Formats: sequence, C-alpha cells, structure tokens
Amino acid sequence: MLDLYTASTPNGWKASVALEELGLEYTVHEISLADGDQKSPDFLKICPNGRIPALVDDGFPVFESGAILIYLAEKTGQLMPRDTRGKSEVIQWLMFQMGGVGPMMGQANVFFRALEEKIPSAISRYQNESRRLFEVLDRQLQDSEWLTGDYSIADIANWCWVRLYDWSGVSLEGLENLQRWIATMEARPACQRGIAVPEPLVLPSDEEGIEKLSSEISRKILQK
Repeated sequence: MLDLYTASTPNGWKASVALEELGLEYTVHEISLADGDQKSPDFLKICPNGRIPALVDDGFPVFESGAILIYLAEKTGQLMPRDTRGKSEVIQWLMFQMGGVGPMMGQANVFFRALEEKIPSAISRYQNESRRLFEVLDRQLQDSEWLTGDYSIADIANWCWVRLYDWSGVSLEGLENLQRWIATMEARPACQRGIAVPEPLVLPSDEEGIEKLSSEISRKILQK
C-alpha cells in the first residue's frame, strides 16, 4: 500500500504525477503547509526534514521528491532505463532540476512574489539564473522530444517546476523547444491528474489577487 503525504506545490506534483503515470494505487494525505502539518511529530517520523512530499510504501518511508521518483522508477522498472548509462543520463537531468531549476525558481518566487521588500539585485539574480537554466533545457530539447531518449522521471521533475515560469517572472520568449515540450507534457492525462493532487492550485492572474497572495506568503515566511 502506497501513502502519499503531499501538498499542491511543484515538488508535491513530482510524486503524484509519477504515481499517475505508473498507474499505481495510492492514498493521498493532504499536508496543510499553512497549518504547519509538515512540522508535526507524526510527519517528522516519516520525513525528518519536515518537507513535502513523503511516500510510505508498506511501512517504508521515502522522503525528498527526487528520491521518491528514483524509488518509484526502480520499484516498477518504468520511467528510467535499467542500463547504467541510460539510468545515469536520467538521473543527471533529475539532479539538474533538484540542484538548479527548483532552487533558482524557488528563490525567484520568494524575492519576486513573496517578500514585501523588493530587492532588485536579488530578483534579477534568480530570474536570470532561472532563464539560463531554461535555455539549457531548450538546447537539450532541440533534437529530442524528451530530455533523454525516452519519457522519464527527469521530464516529470523539470516540468512540474518549469510550468510555473510566469509566477517566477521568467520569460519563455524564443525558447520554442521548451514551449513545445511544456505543451506536450500539459496534454498528458497523467500529468493533468497529478497536478490536481491533493487539489488544483489556482494562482491569481489579476494584480490585486497576486498582491494579496504574495502578502500572505510573506507573512508565513517571516513567521518561520
């Protein structure tokens, strides 16, 4: 039995999209980040880092989104090649997301959207680095439908973050390969189901709504 502890965030979606792609049955346990569920003693027993997502497979806990993706791929023999070089290629692009795309976009979100004090140099730093990483992805996708030979956990991990480029204030202008890949991912039924777990994330598009949400996020950051 698989139990997924998650919230509607890019990292949370990585696990739910993979589970949907693999057709595995799982029970969803929604973690309210606003209420601090991720810091509860029971959750910390599963995930010592106090972050979502976390997966429990018949009593065996797995935390860190990238580790969950690798675990599921190896458990099922899907979404990652079994040969050493093919597997390495997928893990390289997974680490690219874990060490680059996620952290840089995450910081862009904080400085561009969340913090009430706007620091131009910080905003520019993280948006520019996110854009640079997007350009790397675009070049990789120039001659390939997917980031590696076949559709894999690397595509899932990167897409779950890159799809929120607008919220980070990063442009996709001129990145036709990346735009094509995003559209292809968005059209996959399993991806659509996965990003609705535990519930769809609706980000405001109007200025007033964006300002309100940004203020709420800022207060939560400062309370930690």
